[in-house]
Amino acid sequence: MHKKIPAFVRELLGRRDYAIIGELVEPGTKVLDLGCGDGELLKWLADNKGVDARGVEISSERVQRAISRGVSVYQGDIDQGLKDYPDQAFDYVILSQTLQETRHPRQALTEMLRVGRRVIVAFPNFGHWRMRVSMLLSGRAPRTKLFPHAWYDSPNIHFLTVHDFEELAALEGLIVERRYFLAGADEVRALPNLLAEVAVFMVRRP
Repeated sequence: MHKKIPAFVRELLGRRDYAIIGELVEPGTKVLDLGCGDGELLKWLADNKGVDARGVEISSERVQRAISRGVSVYQGDIDQGLKDYPDQAFDYVILSQTLQETRHPRQALTEMLRVGRRVIVAFPNFGHWRMRVSMLLSGRAPRTKLFPHAWYDSPNIHFLTVHDFEELAALEGLIVERRYFLAGADEVRALPNLLAEVAVFMVRRP
């Protein structure tokens, strides 16, 4: 079953997950965006929510573009940890469409929960029915609109599903405060592991 979600969720910077994150983050908070790219989301949050925005990005070119936007971003590798930040330094730590690209996702999540009171994670759902059909019919690593890369060129190292993330959250004893499942411009209300293209979770420690 699908339910139409507000236009805001479809339109923020051309990313549905960004729009949900924009709604979840409270005004005037401290935010760290990991894998922040050229700082579009951070800039929006700073301008529209008045947040204290910081970012980490591995690409030096994207770091420079983010800095040119007036956003505080430094070059770093998420897999190397967040040792430069003290415990609970941020109200929110964001990781959008990047968890599947990290070498050690559980370790990355643990570090995010150390430095942030709440963690917002968005990721493409590998359990979506198109992925299943593609693999079943082709007998090859699936290529869809959501995962367009050939296996040898893909930045994705881990292919997780909605169920996989929920299992990890349970294993870590996390509280899932909010969860959203998206398919195109619709919010998925039933069978998200099968029907959702993108999942967004907000979690915290007890």
